[in-house]
Amino acid sequence: MPDFVGAIDQGTTSTRFMVFDHGGRVIARHQRPHEQVLPRPGWVEHDPVQIWQHTETVMNEALDEHGLRPDDLAAIGVANQRETTVVWNRRTGLPYYNAIVWQDTRTDRMSAELDAGEAGHVIRHKTGLPPAPYFSGGKLAWILANVDGVRKAAEDGDALFGTIDAWLLWHLTGGPSGGVHVTDVTNASRTMLMNLETLDWDDELLALFDVPRQMLPRIRPSSAPDLYGHTGVVGPFGSSIPLSAAVGDQQAAMIGHLCLSAGDAKNTYGTGNFLLLNTGQQLVRSNNGLITTVCYQFGDQPATYALEGSIAVTGSAVQWLRDQLGIIEHAADSESLAAQVQDSDGAYFVPAFSGLFAPHWRSDARGAIVGLTRYHHRGHIARATLESICYQSREVADAMHKDSGVPLEIFKVDGGVTANSLCMQIQANVLGIPVSRPVVAETTALGAAYAAGLAVDFWKSTDELRQNWHESTRWHPQWNAERREHGYRGWRKAVERTLDWVDVT
Repeated sequence: MPDFVGAIDQGTTSTRFMVFDHGGRVIARHQRPHEQVLPRPGWVEHDPVQIWQHTETVMNEALDEHGLRPDDLAAIGVANQRETTVVWNRRTGLPYYNAIVWQDTRTDRMSAELDAGEAGHVIRHKTGLPPAPYFSGGKLAWILANVDGVRKAAEDGDALFGTIDAWLLWHLTGGPSGGVHVTDVTNASRTMLMNLETLDWDDELLALFDVPRQMLPRIRPSSAPDLYGHTGVVGPFGSSIPLSAAVGDQQAAMIGHLCLSAGDAKNTYGTGNFLLLNTGQQLVRSNNGLITTVCYQFGDQPATYALEGSIAVTGSAVQWLRDQLGIIEHAADSESLAAQVQDSDGAYFVPAFSGLFAPHWRSDARGAIVGLTRYHHRGHIARATLESICYQSREVADAMHKDSGVPLEIFKVDGGVTANSLCMQIQANVLGIPVSRPVVAETTALGAAYAAGLAVDFWKSTDELRQNWHESTRWHPQWNAERREHGYRGWRKAVERTLDWVDVT
């Protein structure tokens, strides 16, 4: 058995390849950002060809820089940004249009129309999702309706649809020369096209979005030996390696955190925030603005489900301070700038750039900074940005408590923003419970590696994985209850000011 497992972590802003040893330690990594294409307000796109090219590059560079060979890898797992939608030609391997990113809001009117009728109830019941621009079904319907030649190609069997996992797996296994067109249950559960109970594409849902079934990938479990084929000998490695796992990025982080029992939860801080609660084999439907999703499925075992609170803009709000406002040079500068003040002094920033996701699901909302006086300066804006990340997470945590009846006693976190110690301290203050970050913060890639390694017996059981988890840092709350609730009341008032800004009816 080779000594290592590889993981492709294809995210919203970059693609990286990481190699882990048996102890879950990082042996090698390489990462490359890709372009954010913003053709119109509310539209967010990626170049799928660039993403595939960067995937090839980071896989090779990670091995070359650390003197590893492809044969040193027992298997490879894929984690990916989930709802981002690609349609490509099976003969040429070229996309018909840019990938439409999960943050994109161009389908807000379509979503509102579906939600206003009986279709809204059907979608919620069958998929566990509200009709929203976030998910893939509307994005696919938009491409079919607006890009010349795609519908005919789909009906003729020449156009293929997939989320980013399917796009990468197809290319990794040969592309136009016999590439495997598959996706896993976690990614399929984000499309508004898969039935959560049958774990298959649903004809009634396909009819609602007018999607030809023949363009859809086969749905497979998240992890199993030889499930997704092998890397092609003409691919990035030039050798055959098992592709034994594919998992949506947030579900991969659940696996990386070893949240494998009902009641386990984690929060990932990336471009957006994603809080998931494992509900076991029980399909729990939310009454408080969360979504029901597949957490993972290992081999022929029953699927494990989760409740999820998805927040559109958290880490990308810090990027906005850097790239659009120019008040910081690097994302990490947000911590030192925010530390110049003790609090935001009544200012609140609600970064509803893509509307509001959980628990509000309001595509009519737009970003706002409220409560400003002449006294406020850029330090207060930076502080309000970090606080917005934490208040949005509290909203979701409260909704999760209401749905599950299980109070969170400790907040497990991962992702890039967790390197910001001030933000994590604010998070503990806002929640009133400790916040815990693991030693290996790259839990998304680690989860994809764990899923792939379990499939090929690199790790024999999940019990073996638990020995790998170690805490790096823990933040304890420092605010009293009065200060905590005063700040939260102000946040909720600020959220109200963002609503009904865009007409989506």
